[in-house]
Amino acid sequence: MALVSFPLGQQTLPKEELKKDKSSCKTAGVCGVGQKALYIGSRFVSRWYYIPWTEVSRVYKRVAMSSGGFTGKGVFGSMSYLVVEYPGGEKKCYVKHERDVDNILDWIRENRPEIKTFSREGEKRLAETEEKEKARYLAKLPEESGKAVESLREAKSFLEHRSSLSSALTDAAKQKRITDKLPMRLRIFGAAVGLLGAVAVLAGLAILISGNQAGLYLIIGGAAVFFLMLSANLIPGKHNSIKVSNQAWDKAVKDMERYLKTYDGAFPVPAPYAHPVVLERMIRLLREGRGSSVQESYDLMKQDLKALNAQVQVSQAEYDEVVKIKPLFLVCDYQDTYKG
Repeated sequence: MALVSFPLGQQTLPKEELKKDKSSCKTAGVCGVGQKALYIGSRFVSRWYYIPWTEVSRVYKRVAMSSGGFTGKGVFGSMSYLVVEYPGGEKKCYVKHERDVDNILDWIRENRPEIKTFSREGEKRLAETEEKEKARYLAKLPEESGKAVESLREAKSFLEHRSSLSSALTDAAKQKRITDKLPMRLRIFGAAVGLLGAVAVLAGLAILISGNQAGLYLIIGGAAVFFLMLSANLIPGKHNSIKVSNQAWDKAVKDMERYLKTYDGAFPVPAPYAHPVVLERMIRLLREGRGSSVQESYDLMKQDLKALNAQVQVSQAEYDEVVKIKPLFLVCDYQDTYKG
C-alpha cells in the first residue's frame, strides 16, 4: 500500500481522492505530478508531501554547487533542486537527476500553464536575455534566410508533436556519456568496495543476532558504504552498464529515424541531433544574420556549441538549452553520420 502524503499548505485533499491521484501521478525521481496535486519527496521518502495545484504559485529549478545556471561559471556538474512556492511557504527538494526536474517543469508548462516555472530572478534575467536577443536580430531578413527560418520552424513543429522522442535522445545520450567516461578500474574499485559493504552488513547482522550490539555499527557502516557506491553509479547494474546504455542510445536514434521518415522532405539535421532546441538555435543564428541558409546555420550552431565548456559563462536559458543538446553531439563527436 502506498504511503500517505502530508499536505504542505493549508488545503488538503479527501483521503480517497488523494490516494487515487497519487497512485496515478506521473513520477519523476522523488517527485510526481498528478491531476490534483504536486508531490514532493522528503529526504528519505519519495512523494512524502503534496500540495494541491490551487495553492501552487511557482515551481522552478534551482541549480546549486554547480558550474552552470545563474552562477555564471559554466555548463556542467550540477546539483538540481525543485523549488515550490505556495502561500506562506517554500519547499526545496533535491532531485538526483536534473532531467527529472526538467520533465516536471515541461509537464507543468503543458498542463498547468497558469503556474510560473521560473524564479522571480529567473524571469527578470530571461526577459533581459530576450531583449538582448531581439536587439541582435535583423530588422528584415534576406529572402533566402527567411525561407530557411520558415523551413526550420516547420521542422521544429514536427519534432514537438513527438517531443518524447527528442527527450529520449537526451536521456540516452547523458547516460551513455556517464557509462562511457567511467574508467573500468573505477568500476572494479566501486564493485569491490560495495561488495565489502554488503559483507559488512551481513556480518553485522550475524553479530547482532548473537547478542552483541556492536553489530549495529557494522550494519550502519556497511550499508552507508554500499549505498554510497550505488548512488555514485560504481556498482554494476541494469541502468548503468555499458551494454544497456548503448542499447538505449541505439534505440532512441532508430526511433527518431523512423519518425523522421514520415517528414515531408529531407529533415534539416541528422536523427541523433533531432531536437527542437537544436533547430531553435539555428533559427536564432539566421535571424541574427550569421548565416543565410539551413546548412550555414547548422555548421555555425555546431561551432558555437563546441566552444561551450566549463569555463564559459552562460545564462540560465543558455544552460537549460545546452544540457539538453550538447550530450547528443558529444556522443557522436559532432559527426553527421551515425552507425548504430
